[in-house]
Amino acid sequence: MREKKKICMIVQDRMVKGGIAAVVNGYRGSRLEKEFRIRYVESYKDGGKFTKLLKGFTGYLHFAKVLILEKPELVHIHSSFGMSFYRKIPYIYMASWANKPIINHCHGAEFDTFYLKANVRKKRLIEKIYNKCSMVIALSDEWKERLSLIVPVDKIEVIENYSIIHEDAVKERVNRLSNSQILFLGEIGQRKGCYDIPAVVEKVVEKFPDVKFVLGGTGDIVTLKSSLREKGVEKNVIFPGWVRGNEKDKLLRESDIFFLPSYNEGMPMSILDAMGYGLPIVSTLVGGIPKIVHNGENGYVCEPGDVQGLSNALIEILMNEYTCKKYANSSLEIVKQKYSLDEHIKRLTILYLKLKPLGERT
Repeated sequence: MREKKKICMIVQDRMVKGGIAAVVNGYRGSRLEKEFRIRYVESYKDGGKFTKLLKGFTGYLHFAKVLILEKPELVHIHSSFGMSFYRKIPYIYMASWANKPIINHCHGAEFDTFYLKANVRKKRLIEKIYNKCSMVIALSDEWKERLSLIVPVDKIEVIENYSIIHEDAVKERVNRLSNSQILFLGEIGQRKGCYDIPAVVEKVVEKFPDVKFVLGGTGDIVTLKSSLREKGVEKNVIFPGWVRGNEKDKLLRESDIFFLPSYNEGMPMSILDAMGYGLPIVSTLVGGIPKIVHNGENGYVCEPGDVQGLSNALIEILMNEYTCKKYANSSLEIVKQKYSLDEHIKRLTILYLKLKPLGERT
């Protein structure tokens, strides 16, 4: 029996809103912790400026202590673009100075703003930091292609996000009538396509006056409510705030369709979560979404901003209960075949075992 490899994983506080925390929270208590000795170092938490600064500073101290006393054999960093990139630079330098192999698990979504439109100085910094890493994890083949502009393609491994399977939720849905509830989960703002939602609601309400949109998340709710009032459809939309735990589980079980009209994505955990509950999906042709949402099989994908196409897709599913249930079963089968947590951990395990301590490389 092999000795468990020691992994230091740089993560967010488990209560942070968003996909990175959702991915990492699935690791806690999983088979990954049985296969390896995982030490989590938290680098970020939601809150005010002082809270974030304190968390960041204590994270660096904690990591330095782990490097010196526990001597991990590999450092796995979960990062995004924007400020997340800059917060991770000290971790990458410290791990590099300690001669540790580094995996940079890239969850970012706005590549154009982050790199393509950056000035020369910032591009050089990004390239320098990313190339200090032994491997970069991309969330889809499309993101592998983008990241290959920064690091050599042989340093990029595609490991998609995963879904937790809830077969009981699918059985419950088969035995109940539709309630015409459409669910959105995520940050409410431009990147997630939320400013298109009022126009979509208006079109769907014309066909289904009792339809209910549930927009679970935080962000620019004031602008959306104003637009909904202008269109006279505010009664059809509910804003429960950021949902997690039992409240999130309840909404995913009660809803008929999951809706994510994003403009930029990697491989959204919200869609994979919804598919694990057997929900049909209506979304957009960005990031890794077309890999998991197949037109006419488990939902529909449209171009970002295509309000008419998105509306038609939602209406078509709501109009046909048989189609809705067929797509629900297809969503579950897709994630069972390729996007389970077990498959994700299996691929991560292979990568962990492949990366040797830097001093042992030939």
